[in-house]
Amino acid sequence: MLNRISYIKHVLLAIAAFSFSFMYGQNDSIFEKHIFVSFSNDSLPYRFMRPQQCDSSKKYPLVIFLHGAGERGNDNTMQLTNGAKKFASDSNREKYPCYLLAPQCAKGFRWTETDWKLPSHTMPSSPSIYLKRTMLLLDSLIKNLNIDTNRIYITGLSMGGFGTWDAICRWPEKFAAAVPVCGGADTAKAAVVKNIPVWAFHGEMDKLVMVSRSRNMINAIIKAGGNPKYTEYPGIAHNCWVNAYAEPEMYKWMFAQSRKNN
Repeated sequence: MLNRISYIKHVLLAIAAFSFSFMYGQNDSIFEKHIFVSFSNDSLPYRFMRPQQCDSSKKYPLVIFLHGAGERGNDNTMQLTNGAKKFASDSNREKYPCYLLAPQCAKGFRWTETDWKLPSHTMPSSPSIYLKRTMLLLDSLIKNLNIDTNRIYITGLSMGGFGTWDAICRWPEKFAAAVPVCGGADTAKAAVVKNIPVWAFHGEMDKLVMVSRSRNMINAIIKAGGNPKYTEYPGIAHNCWVNAYAEPEMYKWMFAQSRKNN
């Protein structure tokens, strides 16, 4: 009887483990768990992926991935829910070896402190607390790892799309390319980012972040003399990141960009 109970428990535990793996994705383990504490004792939970076969004699690009509003918290897990794990697929890791940084913004905060439901906004005078911490972490990683500073990329969805735009407007000299997904920006800053390769994505039927937010920023950059890329998905609502991060050409385009060529 005891052996039977023990066997049943073993089976149930195995099922639970499989369910957990299926729910969170087997490549979660690729992303190391860390907490960054700055000189002012501010903390930032983040996940970190290294190149599959990291050669210390080489330099590798780094991607910053900014999650959406629904993934905020302090569990240091939710930020991997949408999009980030696409970079950790076997094919992408083989084709595009890179570091990937996925910080987590706490509940009640944003990557840029603006209302994403507005038709437009003026960029706040200062970066948000969590975007500033992310940039401090980036500086620390650059000092300690073999990162190619000419190939630092940033991408994010929804709230993270706003954060992506905000980051390149504040620190245009840092980034080789940006992929904002269903985000928005201050169109008055278009001239600042006209020389940064940008590929923006949005769903035509988005009811949470107006599609005009991406359209207006792309048009403003073109008017300023830039040459951004823009993909709008017909009939797709807010979750256009499912389509965007499934685009093989997006990864090929992103990793081909370098500040040397901008």
